[in-house]
Amino acid sequence: MGFRAMIRVKMHAAKTNLSRLVAQAQAGEEVVLMRGDETVARIVPIVGGDPAVAPDTPRVPGRLRGQIDFDDRFFEPFPGNVQTAWDH
Repeated sequence: MGFRAMIRVKMHAAKTNLSRLVAQAQAGEEVVLMRGDETVARIVPIVGGDPAVAPDTPRVPGRLRGQIDFDDRFFEPFPGNVQTAWDH
């Protein structure tokens, strides 16, 4: 088992140095984001083209047909006060 360097970075510093931190994660270092003294996230590289990020198969329309149901209210017009909020 190899040793991986761990970098702990406060959120403000991470925003300022994001490109450098991503490069360090790609190089194998573990980058941990902190909010105060609390660990909140890690920056990790995507290895081998994660299908959740860039799917290789095209999307198929209708794949969820019959699994989603809309109440008839979905097709009713908005009440007047809601409609005027969208008319800006």
